[in-house]
Amino acid sequence: MVRIVKWLVAAAALGVLLLVGVAMALQQWLRTDDFRSRIERDASAALGAPLKLGRLSVDLWPLPAVAADDVRLLTRPPLTIGRVEARPGWVALLGGRLEVATLIVRKAVLPETAIAFVGAAMQKKVKAPAGRPAPKQAGRDPRGGTSLMPRRAVLDEVTWIDAKGLRATVNAEMDLGGDGLLDAATFDVVQGRFFGTKGSIRRQGSQWPLRVDIGGGQITGNLQVQPGKAAGVLLLVGLISTEKVEIAALTAPQKPLTGKLQAQTTLRAEFREFGQLADVLRTETRFTVRDAVLQKIDLQKAVQTIGLSRGGTTPLDTLAGTVTTQGKAVHLTHLVATSGMLTATGNVSIAADKALSGRVNVDLTATGGAMGVPLAVGGTTDDPSVMLTRGAMVGAALGTLVAPGAGTAAGASAGNRIGDALGGLFGGK
Repeated sequence: MVRIVKWLVAAAALGVLLLVGVAMALQQWLRTDDFRSRIERDASAALGAPLKLGRLSVDLWPLPAVAADDVRLLTRPPLTIGRVEARPGWVALLGGRLEVATLIVRKAVLPETAIAFVGAAMQKKVKAPAGRPAPKQAGRDPRGGTSLMPRRAVLDEVTWIDAKGLRATVNAEMDLGGDGLLDAATFDVVQGRFFGTKGSIRRQGSQWPLRVDIGGGQITGNLQVQPGKAAGVLLLVGLISTEKVEIAALTAPQKPLTGKLQAQTTLRAEFREFGQLADVLRTETRFTVRDAVLQKIDLQKAVQTIGLSRGGTTPLDTLAGTVTTQGKAVHLTHLVATSGMLTATGNVSIAADKALSGRVNVDLTATGGAMGVPLAVGGTTDDPSVMLTRGAMVGAALGTLVAPGAGTAAGASAGNRIGDALGGLFGGK
């Protein structure tokens, strides 16, 4: 018995020595200039931009992994990763299959423009010339070969920079199931935009309940992914509730509107690849904001001065309406805002470039009664403006001749109706 134990100990020691020896040999091979140059050349061709690698290594502790330090993709601006580790699935490896069990990304800076550039470059690579089949994309091989889609991903201080240069640094973990769909994920925003926001989602059968804590409130809901009508198409549907969230936390650092948000959102998307979601996702939200303050616009001043208005604020008791989105386009309809002597209704659209367009009708309760004045909404979300429609301007000028003050505002309302009746001669429609 003692002899058997000795043989087992000797075999284990020999195995460890062999593993260390192989790791040391791989270390030397990975550090050669020839190997690094070949990897940089092939990756640069695939990604559409020059790739520079720092130190390459094979680590045995705390778990065996292949790692690269100081990774730089020379886009404008550059995409950088302090360290990336790929840990193989050892059971699969012993069976002759290469799988990435865990991918760890540390201290990365990911500009949105760089990601978009790489995505466009890789899409061009995927499109095959006429008469040739498209190359297979990296992922899970149903025949049991190479699988480069990690079963688990860990993000450690990864910073996202949006198109406006705003940063958000997150720590996150994600686990995929055997079918390639998300099993569980958690994230924590530790710096920058949305600081303090935390969220989690965990798969339960065919549903994914989620919870996000942000702005002193919660966003909760349930997502579902199911087969679509066409072959290879997936259908995403969901219902999300927002309760007592400070709306400025969703738009920071800009604060076009403040107040406590309550909302119900339905979403739907049909897609073949998850990368298409941002373009095909449709949502509809019915919302109410309590104790709201509309920043950079003074609706009361715009009515009283009968002209262009920029700057100021509009305090509101409530603001309610419906928001529909498709991709980056946003439409606000059935808007109703109330505050003391002011009531406003209308519709506003936000284009992908943040440009505003729409119309708001404002009623001010004055000594002479209620009077409706139509205002055209323009500018951008960062610099909005409201001004009278052209038809209303004509009416305002005529009203001033009759009676200043109330006559001016009443004329603006009447002038707009005249413009409508004349088929838009004064820009009423």
